[in-house]
Amino acid sequence: MIMKKIDAILDKAYNEQILSEAEVKFLLDLRDKKEISALFLTARDLRQRYFGKKLFLYGFVYFSTYCRNECVFCYYRASNSAGRRYRITVAQAVESACGLADSGVHLIDLTMGEDSFFLKCESGLKKFETLVTQVKSNTNLPIMISPGLLPEEYLTVLSGAGADWYACYQETHNRELFSRLRPGQDYDRRFLAKQHAKKIGLLIEEGILTGVGESGNDIAMSMNNMHDIGAQQVRVMSFNPQKGTPMSGWFSPDRLQELQIIAVMRLIFPEKLIPASLDIDGVKNLKKRLDAGANVITSFIPPFSGLSGVSQIDLDINEGNRTVDGVLRVIDESGLEIARASEYLQWIGTEKKKAGKKNDVCETVV
Repeated sequence: MIMKKIDAILDKAYNEQILSEAEVKFLLDLRDKKEISALFLTARDLRQRYFGKKLFLYGFVYFSTYCRNECVFCYYRASNSAGRRYRITVAQAVESACGLADSGVHLIDLTMGEDSFFLKCESGLKKFETLVTQVKSNTNLPIMISPGLLPEEYLTVLSGAGADWYACYQETHNRELFSRLRPGQDYDRRFLAKQHAKKIGLLIEEGILTGVGESGNDIAMSMNNMHDIGAQQVRVMSFNPQKGTPMSGWFSPDRLQELQIIAVMRLIFPEKLIPASLDIDGVKNLKKRLDAGANVITSFIPPFSGLSGVSQIDLDINEGNRTVDGVLRVIDESGLEIARASEYLQWIGTEKKKAGKKNDVCETVV
């Protein structure tokens, strides 16, 4: 009887009919291996429909680890004296980005904490603008900015400088849980920033954190919100406890939880991008994330660059496992292949047209 219900929901998803919140929660609650395998298979079938065997790769440049916020889950929260702090120069960021571009990534993700140096003065905005312009012109790759909450005028300037994506994770769409995870932050301001970014033509990445006290209903609600905002890339990351934070004593959740969320995301967003992040476990469990329906590998970091990760500060970086060469075996074992640069540019160009984007993306390179 249960398998019949699962088959009916998966058939509905395969035919790209909208799933109810109850159906989403039902799939997230699956525990039988055979049932979960059926979920993953449907997710892979839908990925195949829109992307074939193609995978996209994102380079990661964490250019400032300073942050004014006190997120209870984050190693880089303002008051954490254990946090490793640095703010690299534009030249250093360009050098790292060029190395990543040469290795074969499709996009450069420029990430920082909410660093007051950049956010509280005109010179900071100018430096951020220069960073985006220089990285874009030197790599000829699309740019994602991941700087936390930005004022509307910053988003407008950075879009004009060449940014293609704005990533700003709500972590949860349960307002009460949000207030516990991000004390002192405004839920609506964060959400509205993404709406403004979309309005001016930026592509949007939205994301949630799992293992932080959320319920199945919360996850289903998040997926509805991601759908409503029109995010072109959606992600989930498993919580990892961080030294010096209020949540340092929490356990990291079973990765099956994240895998099921990835798979359900694929059912709901069959034609969108869903990352498998190297920032959670390094190369370990990458294949499982791909088998669950992910089609982007994120958080490639050049070894010995001095740059950090977010969830895992240094895992697999200097060992070379967070490089393109370091994941080739896993990609091959998954029956997938790296897309051409032109294929990624074509995809984001199509998404920008759908969103009414008027300015051009960077030139296609075959």
